[in-house]
Amino acid sequence: MNPVLSAVTPNATNMIRLDHTHVMATFHQYTTTSRPQIKLGLVNTTCLALEVHAQLEEEIFYPAVREITENEAIKKAPAEHAEMRRLIALLRSMEPQDVRYDDTYMELMRDVLHHVADEETIILPEAERLLQNQLGDLGARMMKRRMQLVAPRTKDIAMNMARAMPASSVAMVAGAAVAGLLLGRRWTSGSNL
Repeated sequence: MNPVLSAVTPNATNMIRLDHTHVMATFHQYTTTSRPQIKLGLVNTTCLALEVHAQLEEEIFYPAVREITENEAIKKAPAEHAEMRRLIALLRSMEPQDVRYDDTYMELMRDVLHHVADEETIILPEAERLLQNQLGDLGARMMKRRMQLVAPRTKDIAMNMARAMPASSVAMVAGAAVAGLLLGRRWTSGSNL
């Protein structure tokens, strides 16, 4: 692998762990008492992250792991991804005010937690043992594919991030941006603070 690319791209197992961390952090922001707009942003963020993650695993990571091992966790992963996709489709067919919305999201969370536990305690350690010389290249391929999958969705990602922020955070970010602009103008116009 290109040394520069290697320095900025996590290897495949680290990338998977980073995805898990991102989804878990999003899960933990969700509360049943949040405003519908916030729920929608968090659910959409979770769903897109899970879809991209699953596609990367199915197209690149799992085939490489299957070439060297056949453990039960890797065999049941496709069925777990299919159930996750079913729940995502169900969530997308609902409004956040739907009485089943919270329960469906919590069911998705439970399924993902179980799947993550299997990956992090069985699949990833085995891949690190058996594929250690290939993990960097797999990570680079996964990063390239991620960019292809995410690029057409950047507007959706930005909108969901904005939805998921409480109004106080949005106001704080907007205030900081305005202050930065004002300070930047002052600084570039030659008047030092």
